[in-house]
Amino acid sequence: MSEPEPSQGLVTVTGAAGHIGANLVRSLLANGRQVRALVRDCTAALDGLPVEIVRCDITDAEACRRALAGSAVVYHLAARISVGWDPPAPVEAVNIAGTRHIVEACLACGVKRLVHFSSIHAFSAQPVDGVIDESRPLAGPESHILIYDRTKAEGERVVQAGVARGLDAVIVNPSSVIGPNDFAPSAMGEVLLDLVAGKFPALVGGAGFNWVDVRDVVASALAAERSGRRGEHYLLTGHYLSLVELARLWGRVTGAKIPRMVVPMAVAQAAAPFAASWARLRGRRPLFTSDSLRVLRNHRQISHARASAELGHAPRPLEDTLRDTYVWFKQAGKLRNS
Repeated sequence: MSEPEPSQGLVTVTGAAGHIGANLVRSLLANGRQVRALVRDCTAALDGLPVEIVRCDITDAEACRRALAGSAVVYHLAARISVGWDPPAPVEAVNIAGTRHIVEACLACGVKRLVHFSSIHAFSAQPVDGVIDESRPLAGPESHILIYDRTKAEGERVVQAGVARGLDAVIVNPSSVIGPNDFAPSAMGEVLLDLVAGKFPALVGGAGFNWVDVRDVVASALAAERSGRRGEHYLLTGHYLSLVELARLWGRVTGAKIPRMVVPMAVAQAAAPFAASWARLRGRRPLFTSDSLRVLRNHRQISHARASAELGHAPRPLEDTLRDTYVWFKQAGKLRNS
């Protein structure tokens, strides 16, 4: 199939009200695109935008087919992100079955190109000290693999099966996303807001991740629509910082008082089950779990060389990202009292 021409035809975005979705929709509109935004419930991230809003549960195959009718291009962002705080069934229903429904709907509706948002988590974390690039195998089905990793990997396999049947699809794999237009906010947005509010008594040592600006992810996803190679995936990553480094950089940007105490990873791991239980009793998402702490010891070396060469992916300095994020949180009235 030929690549879609930009600004021609209807663009449908699943998960349009999420963090990446809110930024993607705004970029599509700025480029003169006609956008249909698929949402499950909350539309706060889209209020006031000139888009067609369609409520769609992607676990419903027929609803997906109706929602994608007439689409030239589909960006599939809808996913259930979970690192130890959800049972497997709902994560599998969205990340695997939901992706299958979108792929089938794309094939049935004659979609010219699908841009599927996967994750860096779709790749095997082993070997931990090796460089991760597009040649790294996907995470396997073994029970000890985190449910999010397994389901994102399986979602990629579903897309690749669609490609084998004639679907023109490209896959992008962001790392941990930070940036403005974080309406919900995201899990990482929650952490940053709690740091500003002084709700962290200590930081966790020996942990970190690769952080990337949401706007850089969106720019490269748009490039993937235009020029990404059919059936390929591209790592859209940024910069590795430890949690301590990230928190202290956030403190310099915001002026917030960041905890000086650094708790060893072993202590945090021992406390994780109790912290998770306490959060659930209060009806909140846990700030950290045993699984999330395990994730923060992996994916230290990631190469985005392919995305840079083929899509022009150029992650900006993380300090700029954090500064713009703080400004947006402040303007949006998201800052919390301590």
